[in-house]
Amino acid sequence: MHIERSVFRDDHEIFRTTVRRFFERECVPRQEAWNQAGQWDRETWLKAGREGLLGITLPTEYGGGGGDFGHSAVYNEEFNRAGLSGNGLGMHSDIIAPYIARCGSEEQKRRWLPDACSGELILAIAMTEPGTGSDLKAVRTTAVRDGNEYVINGSKTFISNGLSADLVIVVCKTDPEAGAKGISLIAVETDRSGFQRGRKLDKVGQHAQDTAELYFDNVRVPVANRLGEEGKGFAYLMGELPQERFSIAVSAAARLEAVLDHTLDYVKSRKAFGQTVWDFQNTRFKLADIKAQATAVRLMIDHYLAEHMRRRLTLEEAAIAKLFATETLGKALDEMVQLHGGYGYMLEYPVARAFVDMRVNRIYGGTSEVMRELISRKL
Repeated sequence: MHIERSVFRDDHEIFRTTVRRFFERECVPRQEAWNQAGQWDRETWLKAGREGLLGITLPTEYGGGGGDFGHSAVYNEEFNRAGLSGNGLGMHSDIIAPYIARCGSEEQKRRWLPDACSGELILAIAMTEPGTGSDLKAVRTTAVRDGNEYVINGSKTFISNGLSADLVIVVCKTDPEAGAKGISLIAVETDRSGFQRGRKLDKVGQHAQDTAELYFDNVRVPVANRLGEEGKGFAYLMGELPQERFSIAVSAAARLEAVLDHTLDYVKSRKAFGQTVWDFQNTRFKLADIKAQATAVRLMIDHYLAEHMRRRLTLEEAAIAKLFATETLGKALDEMVQLHGGYGYMLEYPVARAFVDMRVNRIYGGTSEVMRELISRKL
């Protein structure tokens, strides 16, 4: 993009080199096999742990990297620069593990985080249910207190890492009559009696991400598995959602830049009617628009990234970043697919893979419509 970026320090750029080499060596050659298998292999999780690519921002005393969100942003940027998909590792580290780190007891942190950082314990979070979508207050999965245990019943859907997870943070109603104040977060080991994985969901894109249905039939877990206080789960979710949404925006910005580069290479070499596709004014003007849009996205993301590294990113700002970055990417990808002609419909081309993989960015983490609602409340 040729933009002078001041948001990253030297240690971030050193980390970028490590991440880029790992992705090029260990992941790019395996992506198609993972697409066919429907999930990343366990050995790659362990390799990522050995390379220090899991739990990047977690404290070193729990096996983490001790970094800040700038290191996570570098990871996301390089993942998308490489054209990878099915990023269960990033969700594991940036979205799920922080719930344990920030809400968990000292015993819980020492029990789960070191293995999460090594790749031996894969994490998932179970929020969405059939019929609830983005409305977390409407979850119906219940956790009923029975002595020193909770008995969990319900079902979840669209759960990333659903097939491979060893520990699932489940969003439950511990008091069904209390609305948002009746929600709690309870960690469930997947080897417990009554826990069952459903089918792997057949998605439009992100084929290497093991997204599944989960079922809980009188699953008993100790009260000691609850994260934080009973009834505070909704507040904990709202505290972590800005980072999840901003991570999606960071990924969208990086993928937009990467696909724009691929498209420029393609149109400048592809011949049509005795000239390159680049020689048509329509092509140059469309790509000039996309370059301007990508530059605007990059400048916005870097501004908000600096704010988040100071822990100052607000819920509204995260919504603005996600809405603008993902909507801009979606429209630009459609234009760039068109500029590839028939080859833009072939999944072997980065533009086609991005077209199917990144469509979900406007849905998960809160739909664009939810982002607009959050933004409009502050107008």
